[in-house]
Amino acid sequence: MAPAGLLSVGRIAKPHGLKGELIVVLTSNRHERVLVGSVLHTTHGRQLTIAASAAHQDRWRVRFAEVPDRNAAEALHGTELFAEPLHDPDALWIHELINADVVLPDGSPVGRVVAVESAGASDLVVLDDGRMIPMVFVVSNNPNTNGGFSVVIDPPAGLLDPAESW
Repeated sequence: MAPAGLLSVGRIAKPHGLKGELIVVLTSNRHERVLVGSVLHTTHGRQLTIAASAAHQDRWRVRFAEVPDRNAAEALHGTELFAEPLHDPDALWIHELINADVVLPDGSPVGRVVAVESAGASDLVVLDDGRMIPMVFVVSNNPNTNGGFSVVIDPPAGLLDPAESW
């Protein structure tokens, strides 16, 4: 379970070499998560500060300041890594979508986001009534009066219609 206020950003796959380096698999496409000086957290409340990192195939080779040798690295095998949310005003983050109002371009209400599910070609925005909207139809977000924002969708005709019974 994620520590309060932190997002899952990856996991430690395995030790690499004898000097405490680890192979980290990011679940985020934001490479600043592994920049020198970044702090990652574990479910056990431990903080790990990145002392060095380099791309390694489709993963990252990382040395944490708190991991001095292979024995310490082996103890972290499989550990999930968490970090503070990034602040990027030009990005729409999944964790920010939860509980957002969903509206059409004309402002008509559609529902509220309860989850986002990964689904191959496009993530799906799951509404409170069970309908799912492919993320490709999210066109913008607008601030609303309750301190959050509304997600504006522009779906093709028929996507929001109730399912027909067979």
